[in-house]
Amino acid sequence: MMKRLITDDAPANRVTLKVTLVQSAAVLRRWLSHAAESHILFPTIAVLVLALIWGTTLNLIKVEHAAAEHSAAMTSRELAETYEAQVVRAMREIDQTLKIVKYAYESAGKQANLHDLKTKALLPPDLLFVVSITNDKGDVVASTRSSEIKNVADQEYFKTQRRVDALWISHPWKGPASAEWKLQFSRRLNALDGKFAGVVMVAVDAAYFVSGYESAKLGEHGVLGILGTDGVFRARRSGETMSAGEMVDYAAVVPSTDEAQSEAKLSTNAWDGIRRYTTARQLYDFPLAVIVGLSADEQLAITRRDIRTYLWRATAGSVLLILILAILDRMSRNLALSRSRAIEEQVAHAERIEYLAYHDGLTTLPNRSLFSKLLGQSINHAYRYHRQLAVLFFDLDHFKNINDTLGHEAGDQLLQEVAARVKACLRDSDTVARMGGDEFVALLPELDEEKYVVTVAQKILSAVAWPFILQGQEFHVTASIGISIYPQDGLDEQTLQRNADLAMYQVKEEGRNNYQFYSEKLNAESLERLTLEAGLRHALEQNEFQLDYQTTQNTASGRITGMEALLRWQHPDLGVVAPMKFIPIAEETGLIVPIGKWVLKSACQQNVAWQNQGLPHLSIAVNLSVRQFFDEHLLTDLKAILADTGMDARLLE
Repeated sequence: MMKRLITDDAPANRVTLKVTLVQSAAVLRRWLSHAAESHILFPTIAVLVLALIWGTTLNLIKVEHAAAEHSAAMTSRELAETYEAQVVRAMREIDQTLKIVKYAYESAGKQANLHDLKTKALLPPDLLFVVSITNDKGDVVASTRSSEIKNVADQEYFKTQRRVDALWISHPWKGPASAEWKLQFSRRLNALDGKFAGVVMVAVDAAYFVSGYESAKLGEHGVLGILGTDGVFRARRSGETMSAGEMVDYAAVVPSTDEAQSEAKLSTNAWDGIRRYTTARQLYDFPLAVIVGLSADEQLAITRRDIRTYLWRATAGSVLLILILAILDRMSRNLALSRSRAIEEQVAHAERIEYLAYHDGLTTLPNRSLFSKLLGQSINHAYRYHRQLAVLFFDLDHFKNINDTLGHEAGDQLLQEVAARVKACLRDSDTVARMGGDEFVALLPELDEEKYVVTVAQKILSAVAWPFILQGQEFHVTASIGISIYPQDGLDEQTLQRNADLAMYQVKEEGRNNYQFYSEKLNAESLERLTLEAGLRHALEQNEFQLDYQTTQNTASGRITGMEALLRWQHPDLGVVAPMKFIPIAEETGLIVPIGKWVLKSACQQNVAWQNQGLPHLSIAVNLSVRQFFDEHLLTDLKAILADTGMDARLLE
C-alpha cells in the first residue's frame, strides 16, 4: 500500500518541480533582462572596470614605492658598512702611529726621533698627517711638518691627557693659516717615573674623513659624516659642501646597539632639514659614529615619476572607458528610443509611413521614387499634348567641406534651408526633389519656352548664393545646375536625368556656380573622357606608352646639345592619343605619378643604352607635371632610378 502511494505521487512531484524550474527561469530571464538595460549594465561595467584599473594601479604604486624605499634603505646600509670599515681602518692607522711614537718615546726615556721613525716608514705620509710632540708645558718640540700652533697648553685635549692616558679626539678647529677644518688625535706621553711628560699628536684635515663622498652613489643631497659621542660633528659633507663642529643630539641620531643592524630609517636630519634614509653606526673602540644618508627626494625621484605615469595612464584609461561606455550607453539608448518610436509610428501612423516612402525625411521634398513617377507622368502628358518639359539637376558646391567642418547637423540644416529657398523659386506646378546627399532635381512641366528655364536657373543660383547662418556663423554656398529638355535631349526618365547630370558636371569643370544646357557635344566629350580614363588605368601595365626623342640644338653652332623625351600613347582602339588629351586626365586621377615614374626610368635607361653604344654623353630632358612635384616620394624614386640605371645625374634635366 505504501509502495503504491509513493508511485502515484512521483508524477505529481515531477510536475511540481518542472513548474518551479519554469517559474525560476522566468524570474531569472526578467532579472537578466532588467540588468541588461543600458542604465544598469554600463554603469555596472564602469564601476567594475574602474575598480580593477585603480585597484591594480594603486597596488602597483604601493609595491614599487615600498621596493624603492627598501632599496634606498639597503643602499644606505651598505654604504654605511663600507664607510664604517674605511673610517675604522683610518682610525686604527692613526692610533697605531700614536702608539708607535709613544712607545719609542717612553722606551728611550727621552724625546723620540720622528725623523728616524719616518725614515723607517713607521709614520704616515706627512702630506696628509702631521705628527707632533709636546713637552709637559705644551710646547711643540718636534713635528714632521712645520706646525701652525707652537703651544697647546690651553687645548682641551692637552688638559685631558694630564689626567688620563687614552686616545683623545679633539673638536674640529680651523688652522690659522689654511682656514681648513682640522682634527687632532693625541695620546699621553709618560716619563720614566710615570709622570706626565707631554703628548704626541696627529693632525689631519677633517675633509680627509669625508673625501670618499661620491655624488654618483650619494647624490647631491646625501650626507657622509663622523659624529663624536659628545654630539659634535667632526666632519660632515653633503654634495660639494663640507662642514664640521655642528652640535646634534647623539642619542636621537645614533641608534642603540640593538638597533644598529637594522635598516636605515627615514627621518628629517636636524642639521639641514633634509629627509634622508639615514644609517648611523657607533665605531667599536672609538668614541665616534659614522653617518650615511641618502636624500629621499633623490632616491624616490624615478619611482615618483613612474607613479605619476601610472596615475596619468589610469586617469586617461578611466576617462577613455567612461567616454566609450557613455557613447555606447548613448547609442544603446538612442537605438532603444529609435526602435520604440519606429514601433509606435508603425502602429499609429500608417499614413505617415506611406508619406515617408515618397518624401525625403529631412527636407520633406519628394524623393527619388516619387520624382521618378512624376517625371514619367509628365513625359506621357508632354508626349500626348506635344509639349516640352525641363529637368534641372543640381547640387551644392563643396558641400562636403561644410559637412565635415560643422558636422552633419549643420549640413542637414543647410539642406533644409536650400530646399525651402529652391521651392520658393518654382511655380506650384513645378516640382523639386532631393535625390540624396546634396543632390536635387527640379521638374518644370508644361514648358512654353526655354526662357523660363533660364529664369528659374538664375533664381536658384541667386537664392542659394544668399548667406546661410549655421551655428551662429555666416556661410556662403554656390550651386551647379545641369539642364535637359524633353524631347530633344531625351525621351525617357533615365536619359533626361543622365543628360542633365552630364551638363551639371560640365559646369563644375568650368568653375561651378553656373548653369549649362545639355548638348550632343557634351555627351561625346563625356564618353571620350570615360574611354580615355578607363584606358589610362591599364595603359601602363599593357605597355601602351612609348617615348619619342627630339634633339635640342645650339642655335648659334647648330650642335646637338641634348635630347628631350616626349610621351606618346598608342591606344589599341583609338590609335595615337595626343598628350593634351590624356595628360590632364592623368593629372586629375593621380595616374600621372606612376606614369611619370615610368617616363623617368625609361628615359634614363635609353640614355645609358646610347652611351654603351658609343654615342656622345648627351643630356636628356624629362617634363614633370605640377602634380608630380607634390608627390612626397619624387626625390626617393628619382634617386632609386638613377642608382638602378647607372645614369649620370648631371645629364638629367
